[in-house]
Amino acid sequence: MDFAVLCAALALPNSALLPALRHCGSPAELLEAPPDDLAQFFDATALKSIKNWQKRGRPPPAYQSYLEALRRTDAHTMACTDADYPPLLNEIGGPPALLFVRGERPCLSMPQVAMVGSRKASRAGEQTAAEFAADLGAAGLAVTSGLALGIDRAAHLGALRAQAPTLAVMGTGIDRIYPPRHRELAERILQGGGALISEFVPGTAPLPRHFPQRNRVVTGLSLGVVVVEAGERSGSLISARLAAEQGREVFAVPGSVRSPVAAGCHRLIRDGATLVTSARQIMEPLLPMLNFQIQAQPDTPENAENSSTAEPDHWLIKEMDFAPISVDELCTRCNKPAAEITAALVDLELLGRVEATETGYRRI
Repeated sequence: MDFAVLCAALALPNSALLPALRHCGSPAELLEAPPDDLAQFFDATALKSIKNWQKRGRPPPAYQSYLEALRRTDAHTMACTDADYPPLLNEIGGPPALLFVRGERPCLSMPQVAMVGSRKASRAGEQTAAEFAADLGAAGLAVTSGLALGIDRAAHLGALRAQAPTLAVMGTGIDRIYPPRHRELAERILQGGGALISEFVPGTAPLPRHFPQRNRVVTGLSLGVVVVEAGERSGSLISARLAAEQGREVFAVPGSVRSPVAAGCHRLIRDGATLVTSARQIMEPLLPMLNFQIQAQPDTPENAENSSTAEPDHWLIKEMDFAPISVDELCTRCNKPAAEITAALVDLELLGRVEATETGYRRI
């Protein structure tokens, strides 16, 4: 018996299930507890469902359909009391008591940066999101987004280009990919060592109210959220507000004052979000939280000789100009994979040798 799935099949509300699980210790212990011990958490309807299960030992019809959906998609459950439940998510107010997960469970606890933005993003916005995601992934961070069109898609693809894990938090059941055209992207995320995540039971349709709800999971998993292109009424502003309430860093990428998809980012910056134009500016404030130790080495000929990145004639610098060049163009020039290019770019950027622009990287 999968007691986590049984909790979902009994339709126990998250607001009651979360404290009850924390009190009891696990789904199994909760569903075997005396009903009097659970009365402080559940209303009469939920208690009746639990009592019926305890008395008859027969799960409701939804139990089997959920199990079949999980088996069909190779998905599994994760309860808030599990040892590998992501600790950052467990700290927010009202995290999901249960998660449904496809892919690699360990990546849920990796250091993550969320990236959100307009579904109707400009080409430049998508390029910025992809390059930022590639740089963050090359630096060892997972990139989290919502599997939507526009900026979400670009962020997932950027992380995949850097061969870094990327996580997609869904507003549907774990067995329903939305939008349907992103089925291939979802498979690439899984093949790349990432994960698909949902708090909704299998079969849940893409209802509009689900997407703002899932946003708290996107931000809750992450150390910070980066907003790339957002209109004045964009749902990405909800993510930014949730991130701020959760104590996460909020970053916003500026755009043209004439662009409607930049208005939301400009509003965030005006309200206190950190303006960023490169992945380095995102990573710097996160370093203390990651416990990164950057050891400065003396500037000696010996060290310069041993550091391939520190050399003035570094192999990548030789292929760059003072005008911006994209990562794809550098891959073609150097005949090297994107992961190697982006890793070198991050190193060079941290050393002040190159800088990111809206259209690519340039030498300094």
